[in-house]
Amino acid sequence: MDIQEILKKVEKTETPKVNKVAVAYSGGLDSSLAIELLRRKYKARKILAITIDIGQGEEEVLESRRKARILKIKPLFFDLRKEFTEVWIARAIQANSDYLGYPVSTSMTRQIVARKAAEVAREEGCDAILEGSSGKGNDQYRMHNVFKMFAPELKILVPVRDFDLTRLEEEALCRAWDVPVTEMITGGDDKTMWCRSIASGAIDLNQALPDNIWVWYRPVEKSPDEPSFVTLEFEKGIPTKLNDKRKTLGEIIPALNAIGGMHSIGRIDMFEDGIMDLKSREIYEAPAATIILKLHRDLEQFCLTKDEIQFKRGIDQKWAYLIYHGMGYHPLRYDLDAFIETSQKVVNGKYKVKLFKGNIEIINRESKTSLFSPEIRSIKATGFDQRRCADAAFVRGLPFEILAKRKAK
Repeated sequence: MDIQEILKKVEKTETPKVNKVAVAYSGGLDSSLAIELLRRKYKARKILAITIDIGQGEEEVLESRRKARILKIKPLFFDLRKEFTEVWIARAIQANSDYLGYPVSTSMTRQIVARKAAEVAREEGCDAILEGSSGKGNDQYRMHNVFKMFAPELKILVPVRDFDLTRLEEEALCRAWDVPVTEMITGGDDKTMWCRSIASGAIDLNQALPDNIWVWYRPVEKSPDEPSFVTLEFEKGIPTKLNDKRKTLGEIIPALNAIGGMHSIGRIDMFEDGIMDLKSREIYEAPAATIILKLHRDLEQFCLTKDEIQFKRGIDQKWAYLIYHGMGYHPLRYDLDAFIETSQKVVNGKYKVKLFKGNIEIINRESKTSLFSPEIRSIKATGFDQRRCADAAFVRGLPFEILAKRKAK
């Protein structure tokens, strides 16, 4: 990798004039390199770094602060973990949030970060705002949409995209400029308590995944040979008790990540169709999300009517689509929220599950608001006189009798 050629590419790229720039700073490679680009290329007079804790973990927050000291910046810090868990993840659970097999997470956090960064940038009198997306992924659209909604007058700087830098070129610049970088794998990771994305957009088709890339997940051959049993209780579609102890969602999720990952639950290896309709192989680990969403879907089947369940599937799909596509603050999202919230009033119950070798086995279900009535439905019960259904079956069969006559003609 010829560093001189990379520097020439940066030098010849035109950039807008900026004065005070807000930076969504995580301490990752992209946002760290952006600090130096603001100094060396954009010639920004003042840099306002903004760091937001959305549940990436204390270790990552401390690491971002360590790198900030090396970069000689003092980020403004905001703790939005409660908003992420109690507003966004809670609704994601109620909405069975799944986009093509991915439990929407990064797509939520990017928009939370973008909103807060935009609000702070306006309050602090910035004329531009910077974020570290590439031009090949989804986050550039998510961040841009939210910036335009909450700070429409600000210039938006996306240096990785606008300088057309590859990941390897970014790494070379960081080495040349002594920008601190710590990545286990090219592409890095994006960790929240709900889901961890690994090397997004950088995984080759048949690339093997080393065991040391996982934070929670253990390969099956390294998982315990004895199962674990847990109970999880839901109120209005949201987990509120773990093993009969009332806990916040922010406490339940990390606990399930630990125990679920230990039992080889939550590994996701999939093809994903991004916002640009281009496929990428994406790797995630999400033990808690895998467990909670499986049980929540089952609980809805237990408690909601057939028509509610079928109609809600479309609502859930659209909700996940909006969040994934950077439309988390779109009016339609709130319209969907209203239906989802109403539907969850009766989604209450308690589950006991067995976790073992990648499997989640439901052992026991309880609910005071379920519609399961074996005293009527079971073929072992006398519930009602079955002969009453003969006339109903006759009527329901009439359209098929008419179809048969038409075919005979």
